Amino acid sequence: MKQSIFTILSKCSNTSAREGVVKTDNGDIHTPVFMPVGTYGAVKTLSYKNLEQISSSIILGNTYHLYIRPGNEIIAKHGGLHKFINWKKPILTDSGGFQVFSLRGKRKISEEGVTFQSHLDGSSHLFTPESVVETQRILGSDFMMMLDVCPPGDADFKTWEKALNITTRWAKRGMDHFNKTKDLYGHSQVLVPIIQGGTNKDLRIKSANELLALDSPLYAIGGLAVGEPKEEMLNSIEVVNDIIPKEKPRYLMGVGTPTDLVQAVARGVDMFDCVMPSRNARNGQLFTRNGKVNIRNSKYKNDTNPIDIESKSDLSLNYSKGYLHHLFKIEEMLGYTIATLHNLSFYLDLMSKIRSQINNGTFSYWSKEFISNYEGK
Repeated sequence: MKQSIFTILSKCSNTSAREGVVKTDNGDIHTPVFMPVGTYGAVKTLSYKNLEQISSSIILGNTYHLYIRPGNEIIAKHGGLHKFINWKKPILTDSGGFQVFSLRGKRKISEEGVTFQSHLDGSSHLFTPESVVETQRILGSDFMMMLDVCPPGDADFKTWEKALNITTRWAKRGMDHFNKTKDLYGHSQVLVPIIQGGTNKDLRIKSANELLALDSPLYAIGGLAVGEPKEEMLNSIEVVNDIIPKEKPRYLMGVGTPTDLVQAVARGVDMFDCVMPSRNARNGQLFTRNGKVNIRNSKYKNDTNPIDIESKSDLSLNYSKGYLHHLFKIEEMLGYTIATLHNLSFYLDLMSKIRSQINNGTFSYWSKEFISNYEGK
């Protein structure tokens, strides 16, 4: 058995929620944790000092986009992604599988891998389980995601099963290649399998059991939040939670809303990422403890109140809703920065509160109260 990277510090007695620490050579990650998305090596509109200001302990990059530009050669010349972007804490890189499979009409899946056309210039490329490992060795990310097939949430059983079977075969090849290669920059890396199976219970169980044979220190739950009903997503998480050994952390990919995070934590999830807080911020939507706020709305024109009195971001506290409304009206970049910083601060503060509630033994009650307040009930 491979050495564990996860220590559970406290558990909720009424749910599967747990507080813990994931250890990496680039720093500890206190879980449950939310990872800001820096697709191209940057979280849009923010500096890394901003991310440190709101206590981000890990960020996410995307192998597909970094492979397309700036490319492996440039990142290798800089000594890896950490040095390229001047970020000293852990990084997780997605394999790019989701991005490739979203290129409908521009990619072809085979047993070898997936051939696709660049969204930039139409040039042809091939991702294989082995080449994705090689690229992420060059990136030097602490957590490397395996190449997988991510089918739509409304696909049929046969489509889900086919995606699952290819994902398992690719995972075995990826792990074999990972075990034959070494890290390039002096810190250890973890290769993470992705459990698929749509929302079918039997397929999720099959995928989990097959991938557990690879004995990775961390497992991801993929293929959710892609169009399926919310209840089916939560049921699928419960199925996987019952199978993955408790000493291994679970990463739910691409999720989600604040209430999604709270409900997934209750079902045993430890790690999250989603573009929602940063993308919605640039569109003027802010997350608060009482639900969402559209700062573009004219009712905020004369509002002298701060964006959210509970925000831990000094930058958010220093400005009124009226001023932020003004910045969005004139399309000033500072407005996007303030909104993004606020939303990510809200998400990271939410995870901090969750950890505290689990530790205090009050998560079960608190989570119901939070969801009720957030949904306006």
